[in-house]
Amino acid sequence: MITATLVSLEDIKAAADRVRGVARRTPLIPSARSGLLLKCENMQPMGAFKMRGAYNMVAQLAPDVRARGVITYSSGNHGQAVAMAAQLLGAPAVIVMPETAPAVKVAGARGYGAEVVFAGRTSFDRKHRAEQIAASRNLTIVPPFDHERIIAGQGTLGLEILEQCPDVRTVFVPVGGGGLISGVATAIKRSRADVRVIGVEPVGAPKMSKALAAGEPVTLDKTASIADGLLTMRAGDLTFAHAKAFVDEVVTVTDDEIAAAVKWLFATAKIVAEPSGAATTAAVLARAASDDVTVAVVSGGNVAPDDFARYIAG
Repeated sequence: MITATLVSLEDIKAAADRVRGVARRTPLIPSARSGLLLKCENMQPMGAFKMRGAYNMVAQLAPDVRARGVITYSSGNHGQAVAMAAQLLGAPAVIVMPETAPAVKVAGARGYGAEVVFAGRTSFDRKHRAEQIAASRNLTIVPPFDHERIIAGQGTLGLEILEQCPDVRTVFVPVGGGGLISGVATAIKRSRADVRVIGVEPVGAPKMSKALAAGEPVTLDKTASIADGLLTMRAGDLTFAHAKAFVDEVVTVTDDEIAAAVKWLFATAKIVAEPSGAATTAAVLARAASDDVTVAVVSGGNVAPDDFARYIAG
C-alpha cells in the first residue's frame, strides 16, 4: 500500500499568496444562533469556494501546458471555478458535466468562456469522458478534489477562519469528494490542534463516512440528495488520507434538514445558499445549542431561482 504524502502548512500558505486578489477573503458573520458564525464562500466571484483550488492549480501549470488548455469533470461549481481560472490565466477550458447539472451552473461555466460537454449522470461517467478528451486533445486535467494543489488551495479557507476567529472551537465543513475538508482540516490542525473539524455529508451520499468506517475509500452503489455538489460516489485516495489524519468526525444530514437550513439562512441572515452550502448549517441546527464558538462553512450559493424559492417557501 502506497502511503499518501499529506499537504503541508507551507503548501497552503504558498497557495494563499497565489490566490490573493483572485479568491475573495470572504466575510465571517454572526448568525441568529448563539456562538455560530457563518463563513460566506457563497460570496466568491463564481459563487463557491472552488475558485481557491482551481486557480492554485491552473496558475502553477507551465505556460506552454496552460496554453494547450485544461479540462475538468464537475457537477457544477468546480467546473465554473476552472472556467474562471482558465479565463483569467488565458487558457482554453473544457468542462465535462453530468446530464443532470443545474442550468445555473452550466450557464456559469459557459459564461466564463468554457466549452461544456455532457456525460452521463455519475462522477465516473464524466471522469471517463474527460480522460478521453484530454488524451485526444492534449489537455491537462484539473481534478475536482483528489490532488495536492487543489487541497492546498482549498486549505486557504482554513487559514482565513483562524485569522478571522482566533477563538473558534469547532468548524463544520461540507464533504463531497473531500478536497475542501482535506485542505481546511490540514490548515487548522497543523496550526491549532485543539480546534475540532467536523465533516458533513447528505444521508444519501455518505462516501467519507463509509470510507472512514472501512479504513479505506469505498464506492457507493448510488447517491441521492438535493445537495448536488456533495454527490460524489467515492472519496479520493488523497482526500481520504487527509480526512483520516485530521478530521475529528463526519456526520450526515437529511434533505429535509438541508432544505430547512437553506430557509433559515435566508430568513435570519439574508444569505443565499445552495443546498450543498447549507449542509453544515443543517448539522449545527440539528445539535443541542452551545456557547462554544462554531464556524459553519457556507460553501456555495449557486442555486436555481425556482428551487431556491421552493426551499424558502418551506
